[in-house]
Amino acid sequence: MNINDIRPQFPILDTEVHGHRLVYFDNAATTQKPQSVIDALADYYSHLNANIHRGAHHLAAEATERYEAVRRQVQQFVGAASSDEIVFTRGTTESINLVASSFARRFFKGDDEVIVSGMEHHSDIVPWQLAGATLRPIPFSDEGVLDLAAYRALFSEKTRLVAVNHVSNTLGTVNPVKEIIDIAHAHGVPVLIDGAQSVAHLAVDVQALGCDFYCFSGHKMYGPMGVGVLYGREAMLDELPPYQGGGEMIESVTFERTTYNKLPFKFEAGTPSVGDVIGLGRAIDFMQQVGLGTIAAQEDDLLRYATEQLLAIPDVHIYGRAPQKTSVLSFLVGGAHPYDVGTLLDQLGVAVRTGHHCTQPIMDRYGIPGTVRASFAVYNTREEVDLFVAALNRVLPMLQ
Repeated sequence: MNINDIRPQFPILDTEVHGHRLVYFDNAATTQKPQSVIDALADYYSHLNANIHRGAHHLAAEATERYEAVRRQVQQFVGAASSDEIVFTRGTTESINLVASSFARRFFKGDDEVIVSGMEHHSDIVPWQLAGATLRPIPFSDEGVLDLAAYRALFSEKTRLVAVNHVSNTLGTVNPVKEIIDIAHAHGVPVLIDGAQSVAHLAVDVQALGCDFYCFSGHKMYGPMGVGVLYGREAMLDELPPYQGGGEMIESVTFERTTYNKLPFKFEAGTPSVGDVIGLGRAIDFMQQVGLGTIAAQEDDLLRYATEQLLAIPDVHIYGRAPQKTSVLSFLVGGAHPYDVGTLLDQLGVAVRTGHHCTQPIMDRYGIPGTVRASFAVYNTREEVDLFVAALNRVLPMLQ
């Protein structure tokens, strides 16, 4: 499947913004959706809308089967040993909050430390603080590479868990998570990997990595908003208490005592977003039809090409120059404020993200308020990079 086959599947790419053809470079925030995903949502609500696991009628049975088929599909997609290890959530943020809350209740002792990287999203910082942990950040270089020697020195008898992103949403760095996991396990410490920015760009095998938890969101991998995944090793999930109480997560309830359902339902209280889960399955279908190798090659080509184009502009500074990097370009130009750059680019039809990208510690590390971030997906093209750079060259004189 080549780019000419891919772009027509995304109806939003035909949109005009302020009289200009849309150039959508905000994919790290959310990817656009192929027609197959949109159709799956419409089909569910038009022909199948029913609650799952709870009815004997046809619609309920068919909705349940489709929902559970996606669970098995996700299991295969990430290489989990069992579909019982796949928990559906609202997204990466809820997945991490689930682990932080349940893990703390089971394993925290009162003076607990969690090792995180210095480039974490706020969603992999705040939940651990809410759980009462002291954070020990792994420093990183000016290029955006984690200091693994410093990481090794952070472990102590108080270390309960390591939580690190696979790919930085701001710097694009592909972190050496396999090595990070092996080091932690040598200390007897479990590891959570935030995969929000990785599953759309890299092949992931959770058993090969050896991680204890892996989290990601549907809307960053061509799927619907409002659905995400928590992978957890079965032995670890068995150890954790439920995150929320309510329907579906119980085995039996009396006024004196409640016993909990088996995995993964113990962590899926209440009515799930059934249509969105079915849409997630169609998004995985799309990615596998295109091929993860094709996706990676297209995005790597765009990243190299856009980097070369940006560096040809005077006074551009790119943040994140790690040798292993994917899909993200964060930059500033001279003294121009990132918000002003983004606002003017929008007037020319170019959608980028501006600000701290929910990574304020990264901005503090560099001593800047934020960046302009262009991020790429498989449907983007070199022609769009040229339009983006031309728009940038047009707006920059307005900001001098």
